[in-house]
Amino acid sequence: MRPSDAVIETRGLTVRFGSVPGVLDLDLEVRPGEVFGFLGPNGAGKTTTIRMLLDLLRPDSGEARLFGVEVRSAGAALRSEVGFLPGDLALFPFLNGDRTLRLFERLYGRGARSRGELLDRLDLSPRALRRPVRTYSTGMRQKLGIVAAFQHDPRLLILDEPTTGLDPIARDAFLRLVRDRSAAGHTVFLSSHVLDEIERTADRVGLIAGSRLRTVSTMESLRASRPRTVTLRYADGRRERTRHQGDPARLLDEIDRDGLRLVPIGVGVRVCIGVRVCIGVRIGIGVGVGVGVRVCIGVGIRVCIGVGVRVCIGICLGDRSSIFLI
Repeated sequence: MRPSDAVIETRGLTVRFGSVPGVLDLDLEVRPGEVFGFLGPNGAGKTTTIRMLLDLLRPDSGEARLFGVEVRSAGAALRSEVGFLPGDLALFPFLNGDRTLRLFERLYGRGARSRGELLDRLDLSPRALRRPVRTYSTGMRQKLGIVAAFQHDPRLLILDEPTTGLDPIARDAFLRLVRDRSAAGHTVFLSSHVLDEIERTADRVGLIAGSRLRTVSTMESLRASRPRTVTLRYADGRRERTRHQGDPARLLDEIDRDGLRLVPIGVGVRVCIGVRVCIGVRIGIGVGVGVGVRVCIGVGIRVCIGVGVRVCIGICLGDRSSIFLI
């Protein structure tokens, strides 16, 4: 990729706070239209990196560019192309929600074309917007910050711990919003220490720890390389545990199948009503008729043959998984 093609580009970006390293030798490129997850524990250097990208903190060495322009010389024109949600969002407590959004609209210098849609999707009512921000809950303030960052349709969104304080419904709405903006061609730099929200939104992810960028990978490669503890349950009651790392689809080719067999189930009718939650790997062949809801957390393949015959093959991507032979 040529430097001018990158939405975000850093070369050797380094900053220290006295003897304490903030970010060391950061080389990073974020491509147009992608959601880039910046994942790491607290104190790893995520927020420090974001502050340097926005020229809120000057590095000791190295450089940062947005849209090919060095951030220290870009000025307000470049910042109008960026929507920023800080991890420590602070708002004027005496302003109401509506005036807060209009203030941010004027600061960015662009029209708030998406405000109405965002308010609807995040369930911020006109009545709530008339209230002073000091009366808002943490989640409502976070929603207001999200609208302020998104409302002018910036080409680049930089979001630092954006789901802090959000309830599960609002969090799900926000993650869908991120994917929609990416599909529309916008670039999203999403900093978080929550793996689940990175998995649900990111095209690529950079892992930072101890002030250094450790790796950049696609989510597919990251999932495939994650080690797992697998429990094998045999028909004669034996159990074995093994460590597996790599493509989950290759798991059955790598395990010892000596003595491994399926228990015959026979023919019959099974009726079930309710909700079933399963986490892990289940392999089975059976015959039955069922009515209900099944929720599986994992990745698998479900094949149905005929009426009442079900063949399920699935592999969970969690840290611990099991194979059940029935």
